[in-house]
Amino acid sequence: MEGVALSPPRVFLALLESMRPRQWIKNLILFAPLLFAKQLSDPVRLIHSVAAFALFCAVSGVVYVFNDLVDRDRDRQHPVKSARPIASGRLPVSFAIPFAAVLLTASLAASFALSLPFGAITLAYLLTNVAYSLYFKRLVILDVMIIGLGFVLRALAGAVAIDVEISPWLILCTILLSLFLAFCKRRQELESLAEGAGGHRVSLQEYSVAFLDQMISIVTAATVVCYSFYTISPEVEQKLGTRHLFLTIPFVLYGIFRYLYLVHRRGQGGNPATSLLTDHPLLLCVALWAAVVAVILYR
Repeated sequence: MEGVALSPPRVFLALLESMRPRQWIKNLILFAPLLFAKQLSDPVRLIHSVAAFALFCAVSGVVYVFNDLVDRDRDRQHPVKSARPIASGRLPVSFAIPFAAVLLTASLAASFALSLPFGAITLAYLLTNVAYSLYFKRLVILDVMIIGLGFVLRALAGAVAIDVEISPWLILCTILLSLFLAFCKRRQELESLAEGAGGHRVSLQEYSVAFLDQMISIVTAATVVCYSFYTISPEVEQKLGTRHLFLTIPFVLYGIFRYLYLVHRRGQGGNPATSLLTDHPLLLCVALWAAVVAVILYR
């Protein structure tokens, strides 16, 4: 049995699973500066954005492996996370550590080769996530805010990779949307784990469903208002050369409302990437939003 578990194909698949490819959808935010800077037609900047996306996927994959190594004992007590490769024993620690070290070294070297600012932000993203895994995820509220910082660093990385200025509105919308998703995730964890929630994640002992619902209500309203102001801002209108971006507001409203429906009625929200990929109405809404934005900006 041990020989089967350590066979190269099985180890490779376990390594890939530990890097959580589904979660790489979060890194698509690196393309936001390219889209809103109206540079999609620039082949050099497009290649740089794709390279930045690939490098962030590699680094975030290493972060997930590191997180699973740190949390492997706690994950074994979780009804779902116990099936993860490291927690279940399908991926030996002796394989995971050198793999993560080699991939991280190569990814960071390539990131600095792409550009020094991009490499610095990639390194900051790595250190932020390491600090989160080792310390900040135990602190109520700050654990969610650190997750939000990770999304902001993604957006900044996408901007510096193609050497364009990023709008403060885009940063603010990113922060609020990431807080919305993170609070929904905590709510789902609290409900699904019930009495054992504190044993799996220390910060969950300080949360309650009522408190999280209040936080979700605040960031939901703030996200919608912030995005609406962004679309009608005279500064943005002048910079993008259009005053029709407000036409995308209904897609944002539906997307947020649909996600709240999934959280409250379907018991989802613990994994935003999975919810997006498996819920067809939500996926269609995001695709239509991107298509309408592209048409408005590039028509």
